[in-house]
Amino acid sequence: MNDELELFESAAEEQMQNAVTHLDDTLQHIRAGKANPRILEPIKIDYYGTMSPLSSCATIVTPDARTIAITPWEKKLISDIERAIINSNIGLAPSNNGETIRLVLPPLTEERRRELCKQCKGEAEQAKMSIRNARRDAIEEFKKLVKNGLSEDIEKDAEEDMQKTHDKYIAKVDALYAAKEKEIMTV
Repeated sequence: MNDELELFESAAEEQMQNAVTHLDDTLQHIRAGKANPRILEPIKIDYYGTMSPLSSCATIVTPDARTIAITPWEKKLISDIERAIINSNIGLAPSNNGETIRLVLPPLTEERRRELCKQCKGEAEQAKMSIRNARRDAIEEFKKLVKNGLSEDIEKDAEEDMQKTHDKYIAKVDALYAAKEKEIMTV
């Protein structure tokens, strides 16, 4: 019985960790007014007949806080990379000097910053919902184990442990959201 209890606890904690990891990844892709090469991750280009991520055929750097510089490994890729950026939904216009493509991020308006914060808050709420669902599912499994002979005291202790784990991951979500909100709202 205790093995099953530990199994449910670890499965729930893994789901909670996955929710936090997913939130962190999602927040990294939200543009906060600062240049971040990760906003280019969804862009793929035709590289020798294979749709490849931009990072696998070019060097991507951020020379300053508002610029992303892309240096293709082969000069003939410049037009393909520009076309892929224009066709993507990142909202940036590329310019090139024949060797390097530059993306200049415009400063965010106050209204756009608020919209981005709202989007981040929605993502954080989704993560919290996933964490709550993992806790609920684990507690339901604990209750089933009581029907199969597990002591109620052990079940109550397991519920308390699950609540502590839940609170820990909710705090992580809040911290991620607060950091991203601060990054977005910093002018």
